[in-house]
Amino acid sequence: MRRFPTVYLDYNASTPLDPVVRDVVIAGFESWGNPSSVHHVGQEARALLDDARDRVASVFRCRPSEIVFTGGGTEANNLAILGAARARVSKGRHLICSPTEHPAVLQCFEHLARHEGFEVSWLPVDAVGRVDPEAVCAAIRPDTTLVSVMAANNETGVHQPFAAIGRICREREVLYHCDAVQWFGKEPVPGMACFEADLVSFCAHKLHGPKGVGLVYLRAPLVLSRHMLGGPQENDRRAGTENLPLVLGLASAIERFLSPGVFPTRDLQALAHSLTTAVASVEGIQVVGPSTGRLSNTVGFVLGGSDSLALLANLDLEGICASSGSACSAGALEPSHVLLAQGYPPSLAAAFVRFSLGRETSAEQIRSVCDRLPAILARSRGC
Repeated sequence: MRRFPTVYLDYNASTPLDPVVRDVVIAGFESWGNPSSVHHVGQEARALLDDARDRVASVFRCRPSEIVFTGGGTEANNLAILGAARARVSKGRHLICSPTEHPAVLQCFEHLARHEGFEVSWLPVDAVGRVDPEAVCAAIRPDTTLVSVMAANNETGVHQPFAAIGRICREREVLYHCDAVQWFGKEPVPGMACFEADLVSFCAHKLHGPKGVGLVYLRAPLVLSRHMLGGPQENDRRAGTENLPLVLGLASAIERFLSPGVFPTRDLQALAHSLTTAVASVEGIQVVGPSTGRLSNTVGFVLGGSDSLALLANLDLEGICASSGSACSAGALEPSHVLLAQGYPPSLAAAFVRFSLGRETSAEQIRSVCDRLPAILARSRGC
């Protein structure tokens, strides 16, 4: 039995399912028909699916036909990157990507380079992991077809200059993909146009929606090469029967939590500042990330003389849930690829911990963590 109640500080990995959204999902199971069936049971499901797409498009200020529902953020990134690169192969095989992207993006580019004859240029990043738009401009060649740079980094929270990058790509007639999974709900999204992107990835469980559902915004009239084969669902862009209950939950979460964002920026900034101050006071700690130009809910650090697994295990023993970076990489012993790209030595990149706060995070919880943190970190170093 744990000595302390759970303090969940891993909101960048996943958020609690909102009770209202949960009820929407549960109610959606009553509409069990296949949306592709022509009979009235199927068409009732189709009407709900079309309505959800219309509602999402209304919030995002785009066309309903520009929304493609997927099985989550990973599939959204795969569909956007693989689909765009393959669809434009006749125009060129040169791609551009940031080395600090989520693994669901990086591995798509690595696959295309290793197995399908593409060439990838990896952009340099500065000491906080930010891409210079001029570096994007310099990397574009006549045979470049796709650039991918995220909106905000999931590990460090650093913002990327995505709008400037998108404008450069459009001027050069190169497609731009933006993984905006961490941006939604934390930073303003007046509409999909704010990303200046041809393709934008989203998933619901980062926004108090259900796991297993996401979407790609696909700016018309762009056509993708399908990476899943079968039926003509999603306007022949993503085969497979749509998961209607989860899509309904996604639409509900977007309507409820996108504007204003569900992450209370001002409150989280104050709590994150308290946490950062406590972390920085410990000898041997280096705080990761800039003081400005990052997500307000994210605090990262490295601890010399320890490693991520020891740190996370000791935090968990006291009920504190944190992460070493991408949840998809949890348990991996490799150093953070994000920190390595920023110039950290492997020993420190392998000793990274991320706290990410959310709407349920309280001042009392943060005070409790701050009080216990020096002893936990000392124990993680064997001091």
